[in-house]
Amino acid sequence: MKSILTAVAAALSLLAGGAHAQQGVSKDEILVGTIQDLSGPVAGFGKAVRQGMLLRIDEINEQGGINGRKLKLVSEDNGYDPKKAVLAAQKLVNQDKVFIVAGHIGTAMNMAAMPVQFAKNIVNFMPVTAAREMYEPLNRLKYAMQVPYYDQIRTWLPKLVKDKGVKKVCVVYQDDEFGLEVVRGTESGLKTVNLELAEKTSFKRGATDFSSQMAKLKGAGCELVVLGTIIRETIGTVAEARKTGFNPIFLGSSAAYTELIHKLGGKAMDGVYATMTAQVPYLDEASQPLRFWATKYKTKFNEDPTVFSAYGYIIIDAFAKAAAQAGPSLSTDSFIKAMDSLTFPPDLFGSPEFKFSATKRLGSDASRLSQIADGKWKVISEYAKP
Repeated sequence: MKSILTAVAAALSLLAGGAHAQQGVSKDEILVGTIQDLSGPVAGFGKAVRQGMLLRIDEINEQGGINGRKLKLVSEDNGYDPKKAVLAAQKLVNQDKVFIVAGHIGTAMNMAAMPVQFAKNIVNFMPVTAAREMYEPLNRLKYAMQVPYYDQIRTWLPKLVKDKGVKKVCVVYQDDEFGLEVVRGTESGLKTVNLELAEKTSFKRGATDFSSQMAKLKGAGCELVVLGTIIRETIGTVAEARKTGFNPIFLGSSAAYTELIHKLGGKAMDGVYATMTAQVPYLDEASQPLRFWATKYKTKFNEDPTVFSAYGYIIIDAFAKAAAQAGPSLSTDSFIKAMDSLTFPPDLFGSPEFKFSATKRLGSDASRLSQIADGKWKVISEYAKP
C-alpha cells in the first residue's frame, strides 16, 4: 500500500511541477541546440554562426543569465547533408533534450530536421536560410528571420531596371531549389516593369567552369544578370564575364552577400550588387558600436567576424529577449506567447524591425541593397518591401 501511495504522491508532484518538467530547462540552465555545417562545403559559415551565438551566450551568462538560468549551447554538425541533419536533430531532441533548436544552417537540412523536432514540440528558431519553407506552411513551432530569396529579388530587380534604364535582363542560376527561387523572383519582378526574361542559363552545384554560361549571356546581349549563385559561383561567373569583356550589371541575393566575394575574387568583384539585411561587420567600420563589437569578436576567436557571425549573435539575442519575457516558468508555450507579443527593434548590424504573430512566422520581409566598391560591401539603400 505504501509503495502505491508513494507512486501516487510522485505522480501528483510531477503534475504540480509540470512547468519544471519542460525539456531543456532546469533550475539553473537552458539548453539551446544548434545544427551547423562544421565539416562540409559551408563550414566557414557554420563555424561563424556558432561563434556569434557563443559570444552572445557568454555576455548573457556573465550578466547572470535569464531569470537565474545560464544558457548552454549544444552544437551538432550536419556536414551540409540532410541525412546527417536528421541524426543531429535526433541526438539534440532525444538524447541531449534541448529546449529549442536555433540557427540551423541550410534549406534541405532544415527540411529534413524539422519533422524530428516538431514531433517533440521543439521550436525551429530563426534558421540560417532564406527559404520560404522556414515559415510556410504555417506552424506555431517555426520562426524565420531571413527574407526569402524570392522576395529579395522581386523587390530590388525592378528598382535597378528602372534606375539603370535596362531592357535585357538575364539570369544564371544553380540548378536546385535555391537557384530556382532566384529565377522565380526574377520573373516576378520583371512582370512589374513589363519585361520578360531575355535569357537564362544554369550550372550544377559544385561547378567551376562558367565559360559556356557567360558566352551564352554575352551572346544574348544581357545588360543585367541576376545571380542565383553562392560564393564560388558568384566569383566564378563574374570573373569569367569580366575576362571576356562582358560587363553587365550583376545582382546577387543575400547568398552572395559575404566578404568572401571581394576577399577571394579581388578587384574584378567591384560593382557587384547584392540584396541583404544585417551588414558585414568590418573591423574598420564607421559605426562605433559595430567596430567595438567586431573587435570584441576578433579578440575572443582570433579571426575577423563575418555577416554569419552577426546572424548567430542576432539569433541568440532574440531568443534571450523572448525567454526573459516568458518569465521563470519557461516552456514552449510561454516562449511562443512571448515571441508573438514582442517587437524586436533594429540592431547594431542594421537589421530591420522584427515582429511575429500567431499567423505571421517571418519576422520581416524588408531587405536592402549593397554594392562592392573598393573591395568592400557598402550599403547603398534604405529598406524596401515587396
